Amino acid sequence: MADINEVIDGYRLRSLLQTGQTSQVFEVVEVKSNRHFAMKLLLPEAADKAEHRNTLFNEAEIGIKMTHANVIRITRVSRSKTTPHFIMEFFPSGSLRLRLQAKDFAFIKEHSRKIFRGAGTGLAYMNASNYVHRDVKPDNILVNSIGDTKIIDFAISKKIPTGFAKWFHRRGRPQGTPSYMSPEQIRDEIVDGRADIYSYGCMLFELTTGRPPFRGTSQNDLLSRHFGEKPAPPSAYNPDLTDEFSAFVLKLIAKKKTDRPDNFHQVLIELQKVKQIYKSVVEKPTEYE
Repeated sequence: MADINEVIDGYRLRSLLQTGQTSQVFEVVEVKSNRHFAMKLLLPEAADKAEHRNTLFNEAEIGIKMTHANVIRITRVSRSKTTPHFIMEFFPSGSLRLRLQAKDFAFIKEHSRKIFRGAGTGLAYMNASNYVHRDVKPDNILVNSIGDTKIIDFAISKKIPTGFAKWFHRRGRPQGTPSYMSPEQIRDEIVDGRADIYSYGCMLFELTTGRPPFRGTSQNDLLSRHFGEKPAPPSAYNPDLTDEFSAFVLKLIAKKKTDRPDNFHQVLIELQKVKQIYKSVVEKPTEYE
């Protein structure tokens, strides 16, 4: 386990930001420049396991290619045998999950338009770069005090196969978070940006109602509901939500991917057409960016 003030590869560990099953994220300071970054470091018990190393390096390789204001920027990777890690930009904020856990719905309501557009814009960029995030959820969207967002965690992100690559896909055990997985992702089919659109829709549902669109008594029960249960409109759980916003969210979480918007560019256009998200908030007209 790494210690605060320890120096790893020229970076001094300043504070622990997050601990996961196989890794930790620290705020770090580059010793030679005194600049602040974040470091994702595999735990010692995971550092020598090929599966965990490959997952870390996959995330790093994808993140290094991403250069967008709404996607966390990964700047370098170390394949050290004892301390495998990567360095990313430091974005001082918490996740949307923390806002939900704190029941800070007033913040979400105040910044909803900016948060939803920012996350959607970042995902539009990832998909246009030919990658599917595959784990869009409140935990993986950082948001600061003014509603700026950054998408994080590309651990299970994949390149969208094209041409002959599609023939080499073999179904296996599905990866993702059960509350947000599209039906095609649950079946471990080849997925495209419409799978991220479904997860994004599930996330918007939860951010505005305090609960995901589907709940189950077990993981298998929950997964089956993505196929067979018709979701109630978000306004059924939060009467302050407008009917037009509820209809927008329901379109995002359509069972068939062909019934969803074709891509996030279309999602953003349709979001712009939603004049009000909340009945109690009169929004000023804004131009689509």
